[in-house]
Amino acid sequence: MSMAAEERSARAPWALTAPALMLFVGVLLIPLAMTVMLSFHDWGQYKGIEPVFILKNWHEIATDPYYAEMFWRTFRIAILTTLLTALLGAPEAYILNRMSGRWKSFFLLVILGPLLISVVARTLGWALLFGGNNGLVNKLLMSLGVMRSPIPFMFTETGMVVALAHVMMPFMVLSVWAALQRLDPQIENAAMSLGAGPVTIIRRIIMPQIMPGVLSGAIIVFSLSASAFATPAIIGGRRLKVAATLAYDEFLNTLNWPLGAAVATLLLIALVLIVVGSNALIERRYAEVFR
Repeated sequence: MSMAAEERSARAPWALTAPALMLFVGVLLIPLAMTVMLSFHDWGQYKGIEPVFILKNWHEIATDPYYAEMFWRTFRIAILTTLLTALLGAPEAYILNRMSGRWKSFFLLVILGPLLISVVARTLGWALLFGGNNGLVNKLLMSLGVMRSPIPFMFTETGMVVALAHVMMPFMVLSVWAALQRLDPQIENAAMSLGAGPVTIIRRIIMPQIMPGVLSGAIIVFSLSASAFATPAIIGGRRLKVAATLAYDEFLNTLNWPLGAAVATLLLIALVLIVVGSNALIERRYAEVFR
């Protein structure tokens, strides 16, 4: 092969990836960099945005307890949503994996149903179901004898967790289901023939196999829940803000773009650190399972 041919062969991967790389830089990296730079600018009600480098916005977020409570509420809701989807989604994925082909396709469509509907329509549906003390959910729970008095769902963290768990459940189910594809069903039959009980099979065979899928799904659910906007805005309302709704209000209501950019940047940094740390945990878990 000639020198010119070798150079063309070496440049080919860069030429093929250049359009995607330019799109990535243009629609993601440049806006993110501009947002970070905006967070260091000054803002006044009468002077607007001043392109100066100051730490006023970051100092305000670090010293005001309101922002600490708001971020803690954001991550608390995301953690509870992740735990709820893991508790319900892992068994659901296991049952789905054991179904026959016809029923598996049908229930897979049911599981993916929330992803086929607009997030606003889904959330408004939950708002109608919650509907205050006389909502359908409270009436059903009281008629079944589960509770004696209605539980407030609207404008509460409980309602936000329930609505977000419904939206995020497909991501957890699909992640666990993908992990279950590596599990040979005959292993469970072999364990039963050797005298292992259901609890032992779940603890010693099934759980180690699906744990990487649970962790992968947890990363997706946590990240999407912590950055969700439509569901917290509708279910939580204006008095129960999270990081995404606070950034929205700062940008479009108070017009304090630098402070909104600081909130958005801090949320992004926190999510990146959590995702990177979780990925390291998942890789270690994979190494232990398949070693």
